Amino acid sequence: MMMSKVSNISHVVSEFILLGFPCRWEIEIFLFSIFFITYILTLLGNMAIMCAVRWDRRLHTPMYILLANFSFLEICYVNSDVPNMLANFFSQTKTISFARCLLQLYFFFSLGTTECLFLSIMAYDRFLAICRPLHYPTVMTTKFCSSLVIFCWVYGFLWFLIPVVLVTQLPFCGPNVIDDFLCDLGPLLALASACAPVPGTILICGTMSSLLIFATFFYMAGSYTLVLRVVMQVPSVAGRKKAFSTCSSHLVVVFLFYGSVMMTYVSPGSGQAEGMQKFTTLFYSVLTPFFNPMIYSLRNKEMKDALKKVVGGS
Repeated sequence: MMMSKVSNISHVVSEFILLGFPCRWEIEIFLFSIFFITYILTLLGNMAIMCAVRWDRRLHTPMYILLANFSFLEICYVNSDVPNMLANFFSQTKTISFARCLLQLYFFFSLGTTECLFLSIMAYDRFLAICRPLHYPTVMTTKFCSSLVIFCWVYGFLWFLIPVVLVTQLPFCGPNVIDDFLCDLGPLLALASACAPVPGTILICGTMSSLLIFATFFYMAGSYTLVLRVVMQVPSVAGRKKAFSTCSSHLVVVFLFYGSVMMTYVSPGSGQAEGMQKFTTLFYSVLTPFFNPMIYSLRNKEMKDALKKVVGGS
């Protein structure tokens, strides 16, 4: 009887209202301009890395193959939320249908899961290269590298299926205003909780998010602890600098991404400070993909040389 009641009220809401960044018209135009430029530069920067790896034979190694796939992932990631956010600046109603909202939720979180997995295998690649250099060529073959890439994409899109299915069953009975620029898990759980208690769904979503975030983060922390131990044992300063430069960019990306993700998803629906979640989400979903091409090319001479060829056309 209870399940029947939930089923009857779960389809009352046919659309949601994404508030985005409510402010004066002049400020909205300014924000739109900033986000639009950031979006275009993100696409161009990540596409440049993909082209550089594709066209420069010196970069046909597992580390750069993973980086090119990661750049493609970042392009997909920003396209899962930014175009709709930009369109909402000029929308009078700022609405998104129930189906489109859940579809955005699924793709946004699946791509985020895939990013966590990609960062983990990139850490594994650096661990092998620095801590097990003699085994690296035989272990990290092109075939094995391709298998890891496929695993990340497939597992990334399977991991969040259960939470999305659970969200489709939640009792959205009336309140439909989301104080965010995308259909995020926390606000959706908060709307459902206003209609009926959903502790089971909140627990499952929180557990799966925490498990993914902490498992991958601690794996990377352990990998880089071992890497740093090996680097510090290198006798020459030049050798230590060269060894550390191959993984320092990745460490910066990991801390930028995980710092904001942990603030948002370790406990979804827990009542984060009002308006705070959209800014942490904005940081890792829009700004981190924007900074990544610069971070990965800044201290990498091979990548900088390859990018000069792409930009210069030579």
